Amino acid sequence: MDGPDDGHGDPVDRTADAQPVDGAQSIRRALTILRIIAEGRDAGVSLSEVARVTEISRPTVHRIVRVLLDEGVVEQKPRSRRYAIGEQVPLLALARSSRSPLLAAAQHPLDELSQILGDTLFLTIRTGLDTLCIARRIGPFPIQVISLEVGTRRPLGVSSAGIALLSQIPAEQAAEILERNRERFKRYRTAEETAAAEVAEARRLGFCIRNIGLVPGTKAISVAFTGPAGSPQAALTLAAVQRRLTARREPDVVDRLRQGVEDIIGNLVSRRS
Repeated sequence: MDGPDDGHGDPVDRTADAQPVDGAQSIRRALTILRIIAEGRDAGVSLSEVARVTEISRPTVHRIVRVLLDEGVVEQKPRSRRYAIGEQVPLLALARSSRSPLLAAAQHPLDELSQILGDTLFLTIRTGLDTLCIARRIGPFPIQVISLEVGTRRPLGVSSAGIALLSQIPAEQAAEILERNRERFKRYRTAEETAAAEVAEARRLGFCIRNIGLVPGTKAISVAFTGPAGSPQAALTLAAVQRRLTARREPDVVDRLRQGVEDIIGNLVSRRS
């Protein structure tokens, strides 16, 4: 097998390799690279982009990706030469037969709430420096906002869920996360300063409202929460076309999202008792 190229068809320079690092640091770097590749979903990402975003040297990225390719954890797209998550990752996930306690606890509240509100609901968790959409419900209103798929990963600070999640943690910790994601924000045409202002506003309100959602012409409201000890930090989001989320309707949506959060937490608690 030929070694990986830079995602644009040009081979990576193999002569300028990085200095050896200890095992723990190599593992952390590999996981960081995997998260960035996962963010690219089916389209994948180039090695150059991985190196830029992670701030890991390109030779080191090349060396790690080469190992991940050999193990089937990463695959390279034949045409674009970009990198995506490989088939071994979903196969490894099959080893966990039980469903996430949070997903089990959220199933009925999500089903009920999507029917009441009529618009699309998302359940998102925080994982490291990212948000991860783990559930979505489509409401009965004819026009739905399908801005995220289950499995979509975004840097904390990009989506309304990410802003709401950051608003629930200490300000210094939130600022550190935004600074670490600074380079990644460029891909989403936003900036650390923009996200910081949104986090401050969400902290003041107790929820996040995005008057312009990830998709133009849409709007989103997110309420963040943390369940019992050991539960992931999560957010419940409603996304709708702007004309559906009027100023008059916003308070009712927030109240219903908060009730949905209470129901989810209550289900988590009862499952543990």
